[in-house]
Amino acid sequence: MYKSFFGLKENPFNVNPDPRFLYLTQEIEEALAGLMYGIQTRKGFITLTGEVGTGKTTLINRLLDWLHQRRVRTAFLFNSRMNSNHLLDFILAEFEIPCESRSKSQQLMKLQEWLLERYRAGETAVVIVDEAQNLSYPVLEEIRLLTNLETSTDKLLQVVLSGQPELEEKLKLPQLRQLRQRIMLRCKTAPLTTPQTFDYINERLRIAGATGDPIFSKEAVETIHLYSMGIPRVVNLLCEHALVNSFVEQKRVVSGKVIEEVAREFQLDEVEPVAPAGSTRPDADVYNSESFLQNLGEALSRFRAVPPPTTRERK
Repeated sequence: MYKSFFGLKENPFNVNPDPRFLYLTQEIEEALAGLMYGIQTRKGFITLTGEVGTGKTTLINRLLDWLHQRRVRTAFLFNSRMNSNHLLDFILAEFEIPCESRSKSQQLMKLQEWLLERYRAGETAVVIVDEAQNLSYPVLEEIRLLTNLETSTDKLLQVVLSGQPELEEKLKLPQLRQLRQRIMLRCKTAPLTTPQTFDYINERLRIAGATGDPIFSKEAVETIHLYSMGIPRVVNLLCEHALVNSFVEQKRVVSGKVIEEVAREFQLDEVEPVAPAGSTRPDADVYNSESFLQNLGEALSRFRAVPPPTTRERK
C-alpha cells in the first residue's frame, strides 16, 4: 500500500517474528550468545525471559536458523497449554521419532535410544518451549525429569524455556526448586532505550529497502519511544499505522503529530504496554496441580488432627 510511496521493497514493521529483522542490541546479543553457548556446551537447562513484545520469539527464530544450519535436531513447542500426558507426544512428533506404543515407559525408552544415537554421532538435540510461563507444575516437572537422560559426562537433551517475567516468578515456587537449581544459564531481553529505538527503526527500514531521506522525523521517533516504552512490538505497531496515515495524507516524512494520533487510536495514552511492577504472579494452574492439592490436603489433615482447646484453655 505505502511501500512504493516511501521507496520500500517490503513491509519493515510486520508483526511476524522474522529473524532477518532482529535488531541486535547489546542485551539481545548477550542473550543470543548465551543461548548458543549453553546449547553447544550441553548445559541442560537455559531460560530466556523478558517482557511481552521485547523480541523473545524473534530471537528464538534466529536461534533456530543457527541450529538448523549446524544440523542440530530441534523440537519447538509453541503450545504451552499442554498437559503432562501430551508432552512426550509433542516431543516425539517434533523429533520425528516413530513410536507405536502409547505407554509412557515405551515412549521414554524410544526417546532415550534416539538421544544416545544422536550423542554417539556427535549431534545435539534441543527442545525449545515458547510461552513457558503457561506451563503447569506437572509439565515443568516432566521436563525436569527428561534432563535425567544423560551420560556420565553430558546431558543428552538441551532444554530452552522462553517466557514472560511470570516464568521467573513461577520458578521461585518451593515445588520447583529442583528445576530452578538445574538452570545453568539465564538469558534476558529488555525494552529499547531512546537511542536504540532510533537505530531499531532505521535498521528495519534499511532491511526493507529504504535508501533515501529519513522517513521518520526525530520528533516522531521520540514520541514513538514515549508511547511504546521501548517495547519493539509496540514500536512496530506505531510505525506501521503511522506510515499508512502519512501515505493517506501524502506526507513523505512521518511527524510526531501522526504518532500521537495513532497512539490515541490504540489507547496507548491510557494503558501502558508493560505490566505494572509487582503484578506478575504464578499461573493459577500451578495451584491446581495434583502435587499442590496433595500437599494442601496433608496440611489440612494435620490441622484437623490438633485437638480443640478445653474450656479452661480458652479462658
